Amino acid sequence: MTALSASAAELSANYPNRHFRIQHDLVGHPLLQLPRLIELTKELEKDRFEYNSGKLQPNQKAEDTPLVDMPPEEVVAKIETAGAWMVLKRVETVPAYRALIEEALLSIAKQLGHQSLDGASFRDIEGYIFVSSANSVTPFHCDNEDNFFVQIHGPKFFHLFDNDDRSLVSEEMLESAPSKHRNLPYEPKFEERAKVYDLKPGEGVFVPYQVPHWVRTGDSYSISMAITWRSAEVVRRNKLIFMNAWLREKGLPQAAPGAKPALDGLKVAAYTAARSALEPLRRNETMRRLLRSIVFGKKANYYYEAQKAAEQKKAA
Repeated sequence: MTALSASAAELSANYPNRHFRIQHDLVGHPLLQLPRLIELTKELEKDRFEYNSGKLQPNQKAEDTPLVDMPPEEVVAKIETAGAWMVLKRVETVPAYRALIEEALLSIAKQLGHQSLDGASFRDIEGYIFVSSANSVTPFHCDNEDNFFVQIHGPKFFHLFDNDDRSLVSEEMLESAPSKHRNLPYEPKFEERAKVYDLKPGEGVFVPYQVPHWVRTGDSYSISMAITWRSAEVVRRNKLIFMNAWLREKGLPQAAPGAKPALDGLKVAAYTAARSALEPLRRNETMRRLLRSIVFGKKANYYYEAQKAAEQKKAA
């Protein structure tokens, strides 16, 4: 049985709006060991992984991020010495990983009083596996989904914040689109408001939708997995902030979500219609890359540029 668990008191007091500690039994799972993850880098399409040096700062500027001049499978194979950070994206597209993720989420759904994933509003389920060298940093950012984050190997320190007043991250900064890098401005004084979770294998944390955070590994390499989903409410909000970001890039100021409900509805409807027309094309990596370039320009495919730069550096 693949299980996640949390205390009844934590779930009752905090879910789904506040972060809290969880436990899990995934540490020895064969799908989450380095040999299998090396094979996984060969199975995923090129826009399903991203990697760079792990020697970053919480306030890292995306354009100044140092790269790693190795192919993905070598990064994973040499993670103990590579000085690298890597994420394998959308691993649920591989059936075995999908089964693992759904079984884990169902265990939490039942603790919440539901007998199915859909009953718990666990929809748009995705999985992301992180493989990082010792003393690596994931810079300050927010994610557009809810997340049960589990630690598989090595120590990890998760710096999480509450941001109801938007004093750390503004509404405009929360807007997201493929042309915008996830890294957000960070100041050391933010740490006064941080809750730091010291995660060991077998432990994890619930990371709510769009809660700011940054992450660092300890003195050993790390394997972690983010088990994510989006409720209907989150899907709607993501459509809205995507449209706000896109319109703002066209020079049109945008009100915060909820300030103009009727206009919000029009934006969501426009996004839904456009996405429905494009969705069949997005099943192919080449078409995903082309569509990102058309809508948001070359910088939307920044991971390809990073890989290209690494290859050129290695060839020089």
